Formats: sequence, structure tokens, C-alpha cells
Amino acid sequence: MQKITKEVYLKWYEDMLFWRKFEDKLAAVYIQQKVRGFLHLYNGQEAVLAGALHAMDLTKDKMITAYRNHVQPIGMGEDPRRVMAELYGKATGTSQGLGGSMHIFSKEHRFYGGHGIVGGQIPLGAGIAFGDKYHGSDAVTLCCFGDGAARQGSLHETFNLAMLWKLPVVFVCENNGYAMGTSVERTANHTEVWKLGKGYEMPCGPVDGMNPIKVAEAFDEAIQRARRGDGPTFLELKTYRYRGHSMSDAQHYRTKEEVEEYKKIDPITQVKDIILEKKYATEAEIKVIDKRVKDRVAECEKFAEESPFPDKSVMYDVVYEQEDYPFIQHKL
Repeated sequence: MQKITKEVYLKWYEDMLFWRKFEDKLAAVYIQQKVRGFLHLYNGQEAVLAGALHAMDLTKDKMITAYRNHVQPIGMGEDPRRVMAELYGKATGTSQGLGGSMHIFSKEHRFYGGHGIVGGQIPLGAGIAFGDKYHGSDAVTLCCFGDGAARQGSLHETFNLAMLWKLPVVFVCENNGYAMGTSVERTANHTEVWKLGKGYEMPCGPVDGMNPIKVAEAFDEAIQRARRGDGPTFLELKTYRYRGHSMSDAQHYRTKEEVEEYKKIDPITQVKDIILEKKYATEAEIKVIDKRVKDRVAECEKFAEESPFPDKSVMYDVVYEQEDYPFIQHKL
């Protein structure tokens, strides 16, 4: 893993702040009904992505996740303007406006999507890793899901085969405490989700998901293991989301005081404090970064607002059609 230098801390700060402000803007335009459907925000969980990206080789490694999936492709190199345009349903979006919030996708940057089916991405992530192993690539796939998806049977089937075939995949449970709105304590006999890996003799363990340094170290070990051909790892990233499961979540299952308590260990604040403590930047230089982030978000919004909606005919271009389908009889 690359050393965590002054430049890394400054990049983490700017990246995480941009992801946060990008999604804050999405929340605002969602209320204005410029973004429709569901909207699941990542606020509070940014350290997971920042640390993961530091440990990955972005020239070949891959990522797949659930529907809380707006900032991951940005981190992997996708143009954030295109991501925002996709949320607006515009033709300039990553899927020409046909995917929307829950289905951001970037083949060019090896981000294989948000998936709306809970846990649906878990076997797919293993399948991507299987493809790499089959073709002799040493690329590693990060397969991310939430604590709610850890209850799906597909996880156990996938864990079994991933260990049997020693697939180059890192399974990542981003445990933000409440799944859709129910705590782990009320959905399982165990509260340490990472221990599910023990049943398959898979290397596994918990990670402080609010600290990008701890995240980067854990991912580096897991990714290197997979790259060597030693198989998968299961990491439980203990993190927290400040907003609801989606924008329609009334959040009756927790108190405002609890949220505020977690904000005391906010990953952006933690990194900013280190930057100031180590004199990597002054308050004035931090403000320059803040202004740059604000301007970038405004640019993304402007791009999305001014982009055209796709022509209706585009919908039919992505529907599979076989003209000689043998089981359809045409009347003469």
C-alpha cells in the first residue's frame, strides 16, 4: 500500500468533502422533485470508500455495490457531472438517464453498479472475480453490501463457492447500524456480522469504518491476499449513516442525539484535524479547498440542469429483441 502522506490526507479531505456536498445537493434537488424515485445517501460512510480506493489498483481492480452508489464511481474516476445527470434522468448520464439513482454504472472505470435487489450484487461480485481468475488476471473485486443484505441466503451460497474456488474477491459489509430501519440486534442472534466468515474458514474481521487509515490498512491486507491467489476476505466496516435509509425514511428507530454523537467522529473532521495538527495545510488553505468543492458541485448541478432528456426511442434500444424467436407463432 502507498504510504499515507500529506498529499493523501489532503486528497482524502477534498474527496470526502466533495462526496458529502455532492449528495447534499442531491438531497436538495430531490425535495424540488428534480430527482425522482428513491434516493439513498452515503453521508457519514465516506471513510469506507476513501480507504478502499487508497488500497486498490484503479487500473484493474473492480467494485460492485448496492443502491447507495453515487459517490463510488466518482471515486473510481467517473465524471461526477455524468453521475448527477444520471440522477436527473438526462441523456448525458452514465446510462443515458435510464438507470437513475439506484443503478449508476461505469464499465469504463470498472464500477459494476448499484443493484436494487437486496444482496443481489453478492453473487455477481463473486462472478466478476471468477471471470478474472478464469482469464488469468490478478485484478481484485470489492463486493460491498449492507448489514441488511448479510441476512440473505445468497451470501452464504456465495461465501461457500468463493472459498472453494479461492476467488479474488473482498466481501465488504458496510454496517451502518440499521439496515433499512431495523438494528442488527433485532434481526439476528449475533451482532458481530464479520463472524459469518468463520463458518467458511474465510479470513474475516471488524474494521473501524469511520477512520480511513484503519480502512486502508484492512483493505490493503485483504486485497494483497486475493491478488496472491489466496482467496477471499470478509470485512465488516462499522460505520454510520447520518441520513435515513432513503429520503422517505422518517427515522423513528433512532434519536437525534445518537446521530449527533456519531458526528463527533465524522471521517471528514478526523482527517481535517490531522491536516491542521500536522500543519499539512492552514485554515486559509482549507477554505480554498472548500471553495473548490463548492464550485465543482455547482458545475455538476449546472451540467445536469442544462442537459437534455433522452429521446423516448432510447428506451427501446436497450430492450432485447430476437426476431426469429422460435416459440412465437405469427398468424398468417
